[in-house]
Amino acid sequence: MRIIYKWGTPLLAAGCLVILARIWTRDGLTDLILTNPSIQSFKILFISIILEAFPFILLGVLFSALLQVFVSDKMIARLTPKNPVVGVLFGSLLGLLLPLCECGMIPVVRRLIRKGMPAYIGLVFIFAGPIINPVVFTSTFTAFRSEPLMAYSRMGLTFVVCVLLGLLLYRFLRKNPLRSAHPYSIHHHHEHSHNHSEGRNGLRGRISATFAHASDEFFDIGKYLIMGAFITAALQTALDRQLLDSITDQPFVSHIFMMVLAFALSLCSTSDAFVASSFSGLFSPGALLAFLVFGPMVDLKSTLMLFSAFRTKVVLTIIAFLFVAVLMGSMVMEKLVFYPS
Repeated sequence: MRIIYKWGTPLLAAGCLVILARIWTRDGLTDLILTNPSIQSFKILFISIILEAFPFILLGVLFSALLQVFVSDKMIARLTPKNPVVGVLFGSLLGLLLPLCECGMIPVVRRLIRKGMPAYIGLVFIFAGPIINPVVFTSTFTAFRSEPLMAYSRMGLTFVVCVLLGLLLYRFLRKNPLRSAHPYSIHHHHEHSHNHSEGRNGLRGRISATFAHASDEFFDIGKYLIMGAFITAALQTALDRQLLDSITDQPFVSHIFMMVLAFALSLCSTSDAFVASSFSGLFSPGALLAFLVFGPMVDLKSTLMLFSAFRTKVVLTIIAFLFVAVLMGSMVMEKLVFYPS
């Protein structure tokens, strides 16, 4: 990973320079590539996904930065209910007040649990918060203008799954799920910047910390969006339509395929709806719903962060439950909501 971070950017820059040089020289091979219909389709799809998602990413990172700087963990801990049922509902809906990004969610919740928040509430917030918040609802509603039921179904299925998860955790989670040590997180800089910003005095210092956190988070999230848009555009232009049709003809397989794709792409929840909407003509609404719900809950980068903060057995059990619950829930929602008899 360190080698990728060290050499990835220079190699990417060198590749871009080579591409620009070939475009400038306009040789026969370059003209053939640039005028290829598949390349044109890829370019249009890739750019459209990024442009549609861009304003929502800006809005999301600004919300997150304001909350990181101006809302203390102690304030959240004081507001945490003691009743388990109310606590599960509180954890499931806390994202409406605190629309944090997935990148900063786990360090914040780890601190809250160490300060006294019940673990089942914190864990529910980790999986519900990235979806049940106003920014994600707005982006989903915008991406699926022609099918607004998708936005409401996304919120509803997430809420049901997270409430069930919270009740099961309250019933069966008896030990502290946190790792005893203070392991290094792959997003340790989020926690460090948060603690550093808390020590700044005065409005000017807090505003400066807000913009610093927002810029760091924007570039951190942006690379996942670009990667996801690139892979999505490449899949839709390169894969054989008959292969995709064979997947979509099998509802169970198509749901699993979209969930695995969401896990691999590791998109930000403020932008993944635009990627999902680009698959509208290929996959059923239930498969798209599975993509939209499972991806923000469990993806590649968040799984690594979960393993760094929580015990392995707890993480694996939760991921297995979420996979089954989202798979079954999305299939039921497809029958009841999108294709009622």
